[in-house]
Amino acid sequence: MSPAATGLLRLTWVQPEDLVGHELRQAAEDGRDAAPLAARWHAAGGPPAPATAGASPAALPALRPLAEQLLDALSELPSPLAAHEPTRLDAITAACPDWPASPAPRPREGEAARDGDLLDRLHAAWLGRAVGCLLGKPVEKLPLDGIRALARVTGNWPLDDWFTARGVPAPLLAAYPWNRRSAATSLAENIDGMPEDDDLNYPLLALLLLRRHGRAFSTADVARLWLDELPAGRTFTAERIAYRNLLDGVEPPLTAVRRNPFREWIGAQIRADVHGWTHPGDPAGAARQAHRDAVLTHTGNGVHGAMFVAAALAAAAGGGTDVHQALAAGLSVVPPRSRLAAAVRLGIAAAREHRDFDVVVDRLHAELGGYHWVHAVPNAALLAAALTHADGDFTRSVCAAVSGGWDTDSNGATAGSVAGLLAGHPDRLPHRWTSPLKNRLATSVASFDGIGFDTLAALTHTEAVRP
Repeated sequence: MSPAATGLLRLTWVQPEDLVGHELRQAAEDGRDAAPLAARWHAAGGPPAPATAGASPAALPALRPLAEQLLDALSELPSPLAAHEPTRLDAITAACPDWPASPAPRPREGEAARDGDLLDRLHAAWLGRAVGCLLGKPVEKLPLDGIRALARVTGNWPLDDWFTARGVPAPLLAAYPWNRRSAATSLAENIDGMPEDDDLNYPLLALLLLRRHGRAFSTADVARLWLDELPAGRTFTAERIAYRNLLDGVEPPLTAVRRNPFREWIGAQIRADVHGWTHPGDPAGAARQAHRDAVLTHTGNGVHGAMFVAAALAAAAGGGTDVHQALAAGLSVVPPRSRLAAAVRLGIAAAREHRDFDVVVDRLHAELGGYHWVHAVPNAALLAAALTHADGDFTRSVCAAVSGGWDTDSNGATAGSVAGLLAGHPDRLPHRWTSPLKNRLATSVASFDGIGFDTLAALTHTEAVRP
C-alpha cells in the first residue's frame, strides 16, 4: 500500500532508507569500495536510489536501523580521490597553482562612474539569472529527448524562446509532462512576473547574510540565517539534509557530511552568485566567500562548483573581460585534478570543437551521463560549454544552458547571471526576455517577496562597494 493510500506523510530527501542508494552511487563515483556494505543492503531488501525523486515508493521503516548504520559506515570509507578533491580552503588553495592574486585597491579618481557601471551590470545580472531560471523551469527533470521534442514541435529548436504548450500534441505531453510545479507560472502563456524558485531564494538569502553580517560572516551565520528565514520545505537535497542536521544539533561543517549523499550535487553552486557579484574583479575573494557558504552543505566537488561560479562571476562583474576569461578565472580556484575541473575543461573543449551545440550536448551526456542529473560535475561541464559556445551572447547563453538538459533551471540561471554581467546593462538584454518578469520577484524569503530587480541591484551594489 502506498503512503498516499494510508494517509502517511512521506518526506523526500531525508529518510535514511531512501538515502543509502544515493550514498552507494556516490561511493562508486568517488572510488570507495562499498561492495560489502552494498551486499548487506541488497540482501536485506534495501531499494536502489529513487529514480525520479527523493523518496522511495513505499516507506520501509524496518530497514531504517540498518540504513542508519550503513550510512555511517559508508561515510568512513576512504576515497582515493580525496587528495585531488579537498574541501578545506587551505588545501584547495594549495592545490591551485594559478590561484588569482588579490586586486589592487581602486583609485578614487573616476570611482563614481565605475560604481554606476557596476550597478547597471548587477541589475542585468539579477535579470539574467531570473530569465535563465524561468526558461528552464517547465522542463526541469525531463530527459534530453523530451526537451528537444517539446521545443521542436512548436518550431522552437534550436531553442530561442520560452517554452509553450500551445500546439503540443497531447500524446507528446503525456510522454513528457511539464514540471508539475512550474508549468502554471513558467510557460510563455502563463508568465506573470518571476515566480518563486530556490535558484532565486538562495541569492536573496546571501544578500540578506551580507547585510546582517558583512563579508566576515561565518558558516554558522549562514546556518542561523537559514533557520530564521528559510522554510524547511523550500530546501532540497543537500540543503534539506543540512537543515535537518542543524535541527538535530549537528554543528557546521559536520552538517555537510552526516548522512548526506547529496554533498557533491549542485546546491552550493546555485548559492554562489551574490558572492561573485559583490567581489567585482576579485575572483579569489569571491571564491573564499563562497567556500564559507558552501561548506554548510557540501564537500569536494560540491564546494568546488560554488567557488568556480563565484570566481567566474567576480571576473565578469569587474568589467573589461569576456566570457572565456571569466571561465578561466573560475577554473583558477578549482583543484586542477578534481573531477569538476576536468568536466569544465571537457565542456569548454567540446564547445570549441563543434559548431552544432546539439553535438556538444550529446558528447557531454555520453561521457558524464552516469552522474545524477543534479550532480555538480556534469552540470558544471554543460554550463561551461554553453557559455563558451554562446561567446557572450545573452540569448544563446541561456538557451544553450537550458537546451542541454540535466538541471535546466539552475544552469539557465547561472548562464543568465554571467551573460547579464557581460552585457553590462539591463537595456542590452532582449526585451522579450525581461518584460514578462514585470520587475517583480515572488519568494518565501519574507522580507523580499514582491521586490523589484532594480531594488535588488541597488542593495547588492551597496554590499559590493562596502569597505
